[in-house]
Amino acid sequence: MNLEGLEMIAVLIVIVLFVKVLEQFGLIEAGLEDTVEDEMEMATVRHRPEALELLEAQSKFTKKELQILYRGFKNECPSGVVNEETFKDIYSQFFPQGDSTTYAHFLFNAFDTDHNGSVSFEDFVMGLSILLRGTVQEKLNWAFNLYDINKDGYITKEEMLDIMKAIYDMMGKCTYPILKEDAPRQHVETFFQKMDKNKDGVVTIDEFIESCQKDENIMRSMQLFENVI
Repeated sequence: MNLEGLEMIAVLIVIVLFVKVLEQFGLIEAGLEDTVEDEMEMATVRHRPEALELLEAQSKFTKKELQILYRGFKNECPSGVVNEETFKDIYSQFFPQGDSTTYAHFLFNAFDTDHNGSVSFEDFVMGLSILLRGTVQEKLNWAFNLYDINKDGYITKEEMLDIMKAIYDMMGKCTYPILKEDAPRQHVETFFQKMDKNKDGVVTIDEFIESCQKDENIMRSMQLFENVI
């Protein structure tokens, strides 16, 4: 995988990973039966999610799809919430050849919108709704928030370097031929040459979205992951 390929991964890997999670939960192949058992399950967990009607109104999923998502979420997380260690364990299954710990940490923080150290079913649904069925603008806003590690409204070279190092660590042996030690930093420079339009050393949300929208590979790949459930 070359430097150009990793540049696209920096924006799209979140969506790919969640398709894998959906497969792990059995959600992509699951039927859409609306059962009494689903309603009973909703009432028995320690963390009870918001009413399905409210989540249906806030997300881009139907009530039946939300029931399927909840069934899989509860099977993996009986308490109704996911802590960071569990989150990391889930992602490590998909990257046995590498170390996904750091990237999973960044991703967990993006889903943990209220910063309470856990991801609830509501957090999971709203993030998934954007990643799988959101508009291009919504998806890119979400991705920008992921890479803006300190949430100050800008992506710095240091933040992007941390992200790229995490991706290299996660991909492990998949980055063949083996890339040089300074490859992440080279990639960051390429990233900023494309996205830092005014050359002030940071990338704003407007610069990020504009650059991604002009990249045909990114736009094409985003369309591939629409409506997978």
